[in-house]
Amino acid sequence: MIQKSRFGDLFSVEKGRIGIRAATPGDFPLVTTGEEHQTHSEAHFSGDAVCIPMVSATGHGHASIKRLHHISGKFAVGSILCACIAKDESQVSARYVHYWLSARKDDVLIPLMQGSANVSLKIADISGIEISLPPLAEQQAIVARLDALADKTRQLTAHLDAIEADADQLLAQQFQAAIADAPYRPMSEVAPLIRRQAAIAPEVSYPELGIRSFGKGTFHKPALPGMELGTKRLFRIEAGDLLFSNVFAWEGAIAIAGPADAGRFGSHRFMTCVVDEEAVLSSFLLYYLLAPEGLEKVREASPGGAGRNRTLGIEKLANIKVPVPPLVAQQAFVDLQATVSSLKARHAAIHDDNAALLPATLDRLFTSADCGA
Repeated sequence: MIQKSRFGDLFSVEKGRIGIRAATPGDFPLVTTGEEHQTHSEAHFSGDAVCIPMVSATGHGHASIKRLHHISGKFAVGSILCACIAKDESQVSARYVHYWLSARKDDVLIPLMQGSANVSLKIADISGIEISLPPLAEQQAIVARLDALADKTRQLTAHLDAIEADADQLLAQQFQAAIADAPYRPMSEVAPLIRRQAAIAPEVSYPELGIRSFGKGTFHKPALPGMELGTKRLFRIEAGDLLFSNVFAWEGAIAIAGPADAGRFGSHRFMTCVVDEEAVLSSFLLYYLLAPEGLEKVREASPGGAGRNRTLGIEKLANIKVPVPPLVAQQAFVDLQATVSSLKARHAAIHDDNAALLPATLDRLFTSADCGA
């Protein structure tokens, strides 16, 4: 039999008592808005509890809650969350309510968040939530099913991650074998800097290109009308160009332009190198420049402090020496690299389906009329 109850009758709702930055690492779990718990030297609460963020995850006048937590035993809670501790564990499972609220937060919690800039929840509003509860035995059975599903999704994620780690290690080993006895040649010989400056016309729009750090590839920026560019210089990019962001190359903002990037433009902060494919394959060269040895050379060629003060010099880039083994060895590595990339693409689709499985199950369980608020 489903029984409707007021949240404040089921739970003692209390604000967290420690600023997360003020916490002292210790023996007790500290619940924060992050995915993993931190620790604190004191336990402020005890029991079976749901912890709810009281401040919007995105701010700026937008109500948003990213995740809730379930915890039991002795624990501490950050001051921007509240601890909802079950008053009678023979009547309600906090883990069941954690699952229920996780499924229903957008229509149960989000509408209660108020504020123009710092959007937040109030203890009184949380206490006033109405929840429909089945008998405890049914709550526990549902929790057991959901916990088993969550555990299986974690196991699958760990399995896929382990396979990808092995594949990456195999790539690194084959690359090291390929360059073991290879000669080194300067970038100026195998991938010289070539810039194609555009003549800016006021009535023409110029779609720009960006480079993500940490070897994450390129992204497209909106087109800018020529009349808005002022004195800004733009350089045309072609497919196959080896691209460097001269201010963030030191943190891996290096990429190869793909077919979809052709005809876009980069500012003067872009360096476009054209690879001599008769000497070195683009993918092979990019892998080296993003690997520890190559990236260290890029960093040495980018003197200065952190951030935008570390600028890759044109001459320094030209003088970076890179390994140039026989093309047959490079091609064997590039073929293996393509196989690994294909594997990761398949895994990405599985990851997406796996990540959606538990939320979809929660949605089916807790958005029916019998389980609603």
